[in-house]
Amino acid sequence: MNSHSQEALYWHSVGNGVVQCDLCPRKCLIKPGRRGGCFGRVNVKGRLKTVSYGHAAGLAVDPIEKKPLYHFLPGTSALSFGTPGCNMSCQFCQNWSLSHCRSGEIMPTWISPDEIARRAMEFGCASVAFTYNEPTVFIEYAMDTIRACHALEVNTVAVTNGWISATPRRDFFKMIDAVNIDLKAFNPEFYRRLCGAELDDVLDTIRFAHNETNAWLEITTLLIPGENDSPEEIEKMCDWIVENTGVDTPLHFSAFHPAGNMRNTPSTPLETLVRARETAREKGIRHVYLGNVRECEAGRTRCHSCGELLIDRTGYSPEFPGLDAQGFCRQCGRAWAHGR
Repeated sequence: MNSHSQEALYWHSVGNGVVQCDLCPRKCLIKPGRRGGCFGRVNVKGRLKTVSYGHAAGLAVDPIEKKPLYHFLPGTSALSFGTPGCNMSCQFCQNWSLSHCRSGEIMPTWISPDEIARRAMEFGCASVAFTYNEPTVFIEYAMDTIRACHALEVNTVAVTNGWISATPRRDFFKMIDAVNIDLKAFNPEFYRRLCGAELDDVLDTIRFAHNETNAWLEITTLLIPGENDSPEEIEKMCDWIVENTGVDTPLHFSAFHPAGNMRNTPSTPLETLVRARETAREKGIRHVYLGNVRECEAGRTRCHSCGELLIDRTGYSPEFPGLDAQGFCRQCGRAWAHGR
């Protein structure tokens, strides 16, 4: 199928063949034959088309914990994929070659939404994950895949930067079963300088996901030395999370490793991550995890009521010494995970 044959959602014409994309706050004005800033959408004769519909990159079976989602269907597998492009321009991107693709070349393999759902069933996956790049840029493909998955009772999850406009956010987030939203910093200047985006829009998405949908929510922050790792910024971020999503939203602090245009920035010291975790727990957040490092206790889930070890994670291979089949604590019956 031709990659330009699928008409996009969320756009309008502004005259003289120019269209404006309404998918994300970037609001790209796109001339005929040109693409939006995310790479994923192109103006074909005054109509906005998707570039990447049906072209899944990196299709693979992953542990759900790798997303990371630690409280949603723990111990299960997710059939994961992405496409080229992203609506942010993060200078520290860990998937730079895919998300910053600007070559004009599209993955040659066509995989329909129905085929993805069927493969998830065939591989024994409890969910399909939109990941590796930003799902917003292939929202039409993702939403059709959600419908196909739900028809087969397969869950869907998204790993997203949360930079999306209000109408597509409503449509997409009310369909999805779980999301991990990257809260890249708690500093508007960081977002503008290093991501080409706005913090407030992302905060709106986090609040929307928590307050207006049934999607399971977890949050991840990649801590970059000297950029977003100050104790003061982490304290402010944790205060905001507690106030806006509550103490039960799992929070992941991940270690940065040199990537993208920041290859000269050092990796995140373990002590920075440990300090951030301690701060978050002091602020009342009950489940705080560390990623991209080996630190045993920071990958474990304990009951916030009685302290019982519920899930013990070694890498991405969890064991469940204190969690029953319904996701409740065997000791006190109060703590839980979203499904098993």
